Amino acid sequence: MQAGNAIYETIADLPPVLPVFPLPGALLLPRTQLPLNIFEQRYIDMVDAALGGNRLIGMVQPAMDRHSDDTDNPVLSSVGCVGRLTSFQETGDGRYLITLQGVTRFALGKEMKSFTRFRQVECDFAAFAHDLRCGDGEEDVDRNGLLRTLREYLDANNLEADWQSVSEAETEVLVNALCMMCPYGPQEKQALLEARDLRTRAETLIAITEMDLAKTQNEGGNTLQ
Repeated sequence: MQAGNAIYETIADLPPVLPVFPLPGALLLPRTQLPLNIFEQRYIDMVDAALGGNRLIGMVQPAMDRHSDDTDNPVLSSVGCVGRLTSFQETGDGRYLITLQGVTRFALGKEMKSFTRFRQVECDFAAFAHDLRCGDGEEDVDRNGLLRTLREYLDANNLEADWQSVSEAETEVLVNALCMMCPYGPQEKQALLEARDLRTRAETLIAITEMDLAKTQNEGGNTLQ
């Protein structure tokens, strides 16, 4: 796959160690884009290092089921997604506005001891090699079921969609974009990230949305925050 000016054909094209940016509620998926506002100094350092190197950063959520007394360095979830830094802007007040393009997911390994203020981990890409194949698994997705659920959600929340753009979108792009835009919490987003393939991710999104719609109908109001 291509991300920015780089082409990643196999997992051998990816580094064994990545800097990681722990951020609750943030979801990055292959071939999607995630804009970020970077203001904490250690992550400013991380962006500087990425710009001077391979431009790759691992996005990962703090683990929801494991507590850490070190709030600055929480226990991390077991799966993240590496993104290539494809654009950046210096704001003039010490921040970066950056965009990451998702490349592939990875399993987190041992955290490295380093002299940097940002965290770095060993990465295992083996289980997610198919992420590098554009459109992998599209034919197995129940696209009609996904669109039907999307329409039900939009109608329930008095929202509109550009249905022409939706109908023209490739299935992989559609599934991953809807997962990125969904207003659900960290646990649901981690489940979407860890879904083994595109079909499972679409089915997971449908199930989460249907449960939320049912809850909304039972309570007589919108449950989404």
